[in-house]
Amino acid sequence: MFGIIVGYMLGVSQPPGGSNPVTAAIAQTGASTAAPASPAVAAAASAKETELQAYRKVLASDPQNLRANVELANLLYDAGRYAEAIPYYQQAFTLDPTNVNVSTDFATALYYAGRVDDALAQFDRSLALDPRHGQTLYNLGIVKRDAKSDRQGAIAAWERLLTSDPDYPDAAKVRTMVAELKQ
Repeated sequence: MFGIIVGYMLGVSQPPGGSNPVTAAIAQTGASTAAPASPAVAAAASAKETELQAYRKVLASDPQNLRANVELANLLYDAGRYAEAIPYYQQAFTLDPTNVNVSTDFATALYYAGRVDDALAQFDRSLALDPRHGQTLYNLGIVKRDAKSDRQGAIAAWERLLTSDPDYPDAAKVRTMVAELKQ
């Protein structure tokens, strides 16, 4: 699975001659994508660490690689390593300042790293790109409610979300959260 993900991720940024930089990085470190004979959790953790190292190696030689920055940030974020993910999201957003998804993920990582005001400022940048972006509005409501105790701000963000996207996948959950805050 690692090979498929990495192959997809860097397929478009393959240098002439067909050499894949992530595959080359793994080969140079002696890492293998095959799971070692150990429990599934240890194998998954080892594969993730191998993947992290491969992306770092790609970025060491090509720091402008957008896809590698995003994928490394996402892996770190998914592992709960928010502070480590921030510089990669920041670089990705610098490389593609119109990418609202990267901007929102960057803001969310800032929030989980304890940088609430920076997160709110980044959410504002996301909304400047797309005022109706559902995930931004959803996350903005969470941050306003949980980190700022701003009930009205959370309600405003979520009502804006429901107005702009009534079919939002978690619309029922959002309606429930709005109702709870209004009580």
